[in-house]
Amino acid sequence: MKKLKTILLTNKYIVILIFIVLISLFVTNFITFNSKYNGDETSLEGYVINKKVKGDKLTITLNAKEKVIVNYYNDIELELNDYIKVSGKMVEPSNNTVFNTFNYKKYLYNNKIFYIFNANKIEVLKNNTNIFYKIKKIIKDRINNYTYSKEYLEVFILGNKNDISEDQINMFNELGIIHLLSISGMHISIFILFLNKLFKRFKYKRILIILFLIFYVFLTSFTISIVRCFLCYLFRIINKKYNLNLNNKNILFIACSLLLIINPFYIYNVGFLYSFIISYSIINHKGKRNYINITLISFFSSLPILINTNYSINILSIICNILFIPYISLFIFPLSIITFMFPFLDKIFSYLIDFFINVIEALSKIDFFTFSFSKKPIIFYLIYYYFLFFNNKKIVILLLIMFYFYNYYVFNPKIYFIDVGQGDSILIRNKNKNILIDTGGNHNYSLNKNNILFFKSIGIKKMDYLIISHGDYDHMGEAINLVNNFKVEKVIFNCGPYNDLEKELIKVLDKKKIKYDSCIKELNIDNNKLYFLQTKEYDNENDNSNVIYTELNGYKFMFMGDASTTTEKEMLNNYNLPNIDVLKVGHHGSKTSSSKEFINEINPKYSIISVGKNNGYGHPNKEVLDNLVKSKIYRTDKDGSIMFKIKNNKLKIETCSP
Repeated sequence: MKKLKTILLTNKYIVILIFIVLISLFVTNFITFNSKYNGDETSLEGYVINKKVKGDKLTITLNAKEKVIVNYYNDIELELNDYIKVSGKMVEPSNNTVFNTFNYKKYLYNNKIFYIFNANKIEVLKNNTNIFYKIKKIIKDRINNYTYSKEYLEVFILGNKNDISEDQINMFNELGIIHLLSISGMHISIFILFLNKLFKRFKYKRILIILFLIFYVFLTSFTISIVRCFLCYLFRIINKKYNLNLNNKNILFIACSLLLIINPFYIYNVGFLYSFIISYSIINHKGKRNYINITLISFFSSLPILINTNYSINILSIICNILFIPYISLFIFPLSIITFMFPFLDKIFSYLIDFFINVIEALSKIDFFTFSFSKKPIIFYLIYYYFLFFNNKKIVILLLIMFYFYNYYVFNPKIYFIDVGQGDSILIRNKNKNILIDTGGNHNYSLNKNNILFFKSIGIKKMDYLIISHGDYDHMGEAINLVNNFKVEKVIFNCGPYNDLEKELIKVLDKKKIKYDSCIKELNIDNNKLYFLQTKEYDNENDNSNVIYTELNGYKFMFMGDASTTTEKEMLNNYNLPNIDVLKVGHHGSKTSSSKEFINEINPKYSIISVGKNNGYGHPNKEVLDNLVKSKIYRTDKDGSIMFKIKNNKLKIETCSP
């Protein structure tokens, strides 16, 4: 033990741990891990290690040769640790198809999951016999028997947020306070204090506490924050017993290094980053450690993580933390345990939860204090943490101001064809102006969650113009969502009478005092012009589509909406159309558009077809693809979102492929 003490009192152990951690991270980033499966399996056997029910969908994490996500759409009684056989089809998860949004495939990979299995049959081969899982089931069943707020009992006892509604989760995320629904170090400290009182007469009380904590780590499915607290508590006991003279920073560093050595993929776990960075920031702080200061330290240390995940921060999160960290830690968490033991307190617990949720809902509706930040290279965050950890407050504030305006001004024009499924949405960025043509409208692609996140990630603070090509749902179905959740200066409609969708949007525009216009011929934007080539009124929405032509840095773009061959003939008669560099193909590649005569006249170099995967319309039509044979075709169903960037007079293309 003296030898161990000698080693730990030197800095050698830090160098060794850093070296091991760096090797682990190198392996994680530069070596590709492959599945033990080949992908054509039709049946799997394994243990149920997690399950989640949402509507009629059961999602299981199956521990077979490796972990696999299993989706099942029928009723079946399953318990954790049941050994089951699933029959169906193995599929590979997809990447995100909109830039800078959540990548489910990468998320699964970082959790060492390579496949999703769509099951049509599940057989229970052996029921759970593990005593620890049986105890966990008893606890969960007891919680499920409660009448009020059982989902929040599960949050604060088992650390499981699966039953919290998606709207409430989004509300906590947008306020930057999702950590309030996590069991933190303060909660574990209260738990340890209680156990110390309970076992104060026992000779081996620390061993009993450690055993209780190990079991609690299991109950909460090895939640990172709880694992961190347990390891730090364990190392503090070892430190005290053997007089190793380790300070809190050393202990935290050892716990962090140990977890990264066990699983280097933890470095991508948001909970891991929150837990260790905030803990280190509090330990590292050299000023007064009163409650307000600790809250501010936690807020500023969590900002880069919030910015990199939500692309926005809400200053009200400081107030929420000041108000609700003690409320949750000193009232809700202890009461959840007491309520679990004494069910008659269920309604009181529910009242306290309802009060908490109502205040959070009221605060979430105040968007004045929300600031959006674009995605930044990791070096920015490393510089930020360097000055934060050295307590240089002025530089930290200056960096945050720089972060806010990063990407606000675009020196090179960019045009994004956003994957919105079976619909259209095109973003034009030039200098500090942003023009969105259509919003898409598909129940499987929510603009509120997907596109708005993307807009924030590239530095957009407002949309100068929203242009509605025409009033069909797949082109403007998300317009109300956009104007309710994002600042829009002006809306442009097409020619022809307003349909019901457009009238509903106009009601919202009038209420918000947003200007709008229709059937215009051109739009001047900082010495660039958008020409509206279709100003004739027809008896259908498709032919009334806005057809827009513009030239950016010498490159010619044309956006056809859902214009048909009728509109194309009219344009050929009225205009001497030039060769087009980038064409947004009309009507998703339908045979009613993109006639051979029209395509031959404009001779597009690149053609973009915005179309949904496996759509029921047969889009794009083979004849249209044949007409575009001389053009390089990009499709959102196959290529995801597509970006054209004009830099040094060259057109550069990037895709966000699934």
